[in-house]
Amino acid sequence: MIVVGGMIGLGKSSVAKLLGERLGTQVFYESVEDNKILPLFYTSSEEEIQAKRYPFLLQLYFLDTRFKSIKEALVDDNNVLDRSIYEDWYFAKVNRDLGRISDLEFEVYESLVNNMMEELAELPKKSPDVFVYLKGSFDTVLERINKRGRGYELDESLVDYYRVLWEGYDSWLENHYKASDVIIVDMDVTDVVNNESDADAVVDAVKAKLKELGRL
Repeated sequence: MIVVGGMIGLGKSSVAKLLGERLGTQVFYESVEDNKILPLFYTSSEEEIQAKRYPFLLQLYFLDTRFKSIKEALVDDNNVLDRSIYEDWYFAKVNRDLGRISDLEFEVYESLVNNMMEELAELPKKSPDVFVYLKGSFDTVLERINKRGRGYELDESLVDYYRVLWEGYDSWLENHYKASDVIIVDMDVTDVVNNESDADAVVDAVKAKLKELGRL
């Protein structure tokens, strides 16, 4: 299984789609369009967030849908997953650090994650083969969020939240992610949608790593 991850807006879905098409495998996208909680998370006031616990509900929603996708994706070699359960933990931690998720909620969340990981450990393939990590400057993040035009993501008040996520993402990768080999793609200079040579370079890097691991 290949996981594509990284900061919001950097092009995970586009890279996942590309890899699925070139490798002839299935892509399991992050549940966004049918996610009723996500717009509420982005557009609610701090008072509403505290009263209705949208950050906690959102992380539970992503955890549930991600777990289902992982079990489906692990059936065949080289299926592609748009974001990982490991990153879900990072998002939950950031929201805990910001006071949007309580310590008790985070404790419950971590318990659920651990239970799910124990269940995955019993499957023939329990973790990704390759993690394709999309990295970029904060300016690139904001530019691409604005370009894709999801209305609930565009409020100026969200910039500080995006910055906190972005500032800790590379550190999370370096210090916490141990599940698989990692390929880092610099999205400041990579455009897999409009530049064929960039698309080829990303696919070639992933294929080379899969061959090295005996997965291709």
